[in-house]
Amino acid sequence: MQRWARAAEVKRLLILGCGGHGRVVADTALDAGYASVAFLDDAAPRQDGPVLPGPVLGPMSAMADLVDEWESAISSVGNNDVRLSLFRQIRNLAFRTPAIVHPSAVVSRQAVLADGVFVAPGAVIGVGARIGEASIVNTGARIDHDCFVGDGCHIAPGATLSGNVKIGERAWLGTGCCVRQGTTIGDDVVVGVGAAVVSDLSPGKTYVGVPARPMKIRNSG
Repeated sequence: MQRWARAAEVKRLLILGCGGHGRVVADTALDAGYASVAFLDDAAPRQDGPVLPGPVLGPMSAMADLVDEWESAISSVGNNDVRLSLFRQIRNLAFRTPAIVHPSAVVSRQAVLADGVFVAPGAVIGVGARIGEASIVNTGARIDHDCFVGDGCHIAPGATLSGNVKIGERAWLGTGCCVRQGTTIGDDVVVGVGAAVVSDLSPGKTYVGVPARPMKIRNSG
C-alpha cells in the first residue's frame, strides 16, 4: 500500500464507468485539481441523461488503447466485484492508479490508502487505518484508528467504523451503519442501512437490524 498520489503529480484521469458513482469521482477529481477527465462505459450515454464533465471515449474494452494518452485511470463502477476486476485490468495495463481524495476529507498522515481508493467529501480516516485497493469511503463515512478495510469494499455514506475494525474483501457496509470497536467482518458481507454491528460477522452473508443479525430469507411458497 502507498499514500495517495497528489493531484499535482497527475493531471488527467480516465474514469471507468460514467454512472452516478463515476460522476461523483469525476467531480471529486476536478475539485482536487485534476485538469480533465474522460470516461469509458459499455453503455452509451443518453442524450437526455445528466451532463458529464468529460467525454465518453468508448467501451471498457478500449482501455488498452488509451494507456499512452491518459496514463492514469480509476475504476468507478458501484458493484464491488466489477470495480475490483476492472481495477486489476487497468493496473495490469500499466496505468497509474492513484487514489482520489476530496479536499474536504480528513485523512490522517498515518493512514495508508492503496491504489484506486476513492474518498468522498466529508469522510474521515483515522490514525493507522489501512484502506485496500479500489475501495470506496463514501460521503461522510468515518473510519477510526487502526481499522483495516480489504480490497474492493464500499463504506457507504455516513457509516461509522470504531477503532480496530477489520473488514474482508468486497464487503458492503450500508448507509448509516455503525460497527463496534474490535469487530471483524468477513469477505463479501453486506451490512444493511442503519444496522449496528456489535459482534463478528461471518463471510458471505447479509446482516440487518439493531443489533445486526443474519437476514432471514422468506419462503414464498
